Amino acid sequence: MDITWYGHSCFRLMERGVASIVTDPYDASLGIGEPRLKADIITISHHESGHNAIDSVKGHQFVLDRPGEYEIGGVFLSGVATYNRDADPANTRLNLVFIIDFGGQTICHLGDLDYVPSQSQIEAFGPIDILMVPVGGGRALNSGQAGEVISLIEPSLVIPMHYQMPGMALELDPLDNFLKEMGVSAPDEQDVLRLSNRTKLPEETQVILLNRAE
Repeated sequence: MDITWYGHSCFRLMERGVASIVTDPYDASLGIGEPRLKADIITISHHESGHNAIDSVKGHQFVLDRPGEYEIGGVFLSGVATYNRDADPANTRLNLVFIIDFGGQTICHLGDLDYVPSQSQIEAFGPIDILMVPVGGGRALNSGQAGEVISLIEPSLVIPMHYQMPGMALELDPLDNFLKEMGVSAPDEQDVLRLSNRTKLPEETQVILLNRAE
C-alpha cells in the first residue's frame, strides 16, 4: 500500500489489485496549485471549498459523501457522521470520518473534525492503525485538540494534515505547533508511506511527516 499526500487533507491510497482512493480533493482556489489526480473512489468529508473538488480527479467511478458502509473493488469503507459544533446550532456542519480497510491496515481520515469526540464515539471507530488528523485549527482540530484525539485513538502511525502551507488562501496554524505538542523534534519525513501486510507497525504512536507530492 502506498499513501501519498498532495497537500491539505488530500491523500491518494493505492494498492495493486484493489480500487484506488483519493480523499478530500481540492482545486486551485486553495492557493497551492491543483494536483493531478486519478483514482477509482473519492471520499468527501464535507462539501466546502478545499475538500470537494470532484472534477479534479480523473477516472473516478464512485464519490462517497454520505454516511454508510461501502465495499468497492476490494476495499471496505465506513463513513461515520460527526457534527462540527458552532455557537449557533443552525450552523452545525456534517463532517464525515472515513474508516478504510486498505492493504491490510485500517486507516482513519478525520476530515475537518473540530472537537474531541467522546470515548464512546472513539470506540465506534474501532482499532486504527494509521490516523490522518487535522492539526492547523481554523474550522478543524488545533494542535492541542489533535494531541487529545491521538491519545484516545492510540494509532500506530499519525500523519498530520490541514495545516498552513506557503501560498495557501486559508489562515491555519503551522505544523511546528503540532510537532511541539507531540514532543517531536525530528519527525520521520517520507515522500510516500509504503506498507505491506508484513510491515510491523510500532507499538507506540509515531508521527510520519509526508512531503507534498506535486
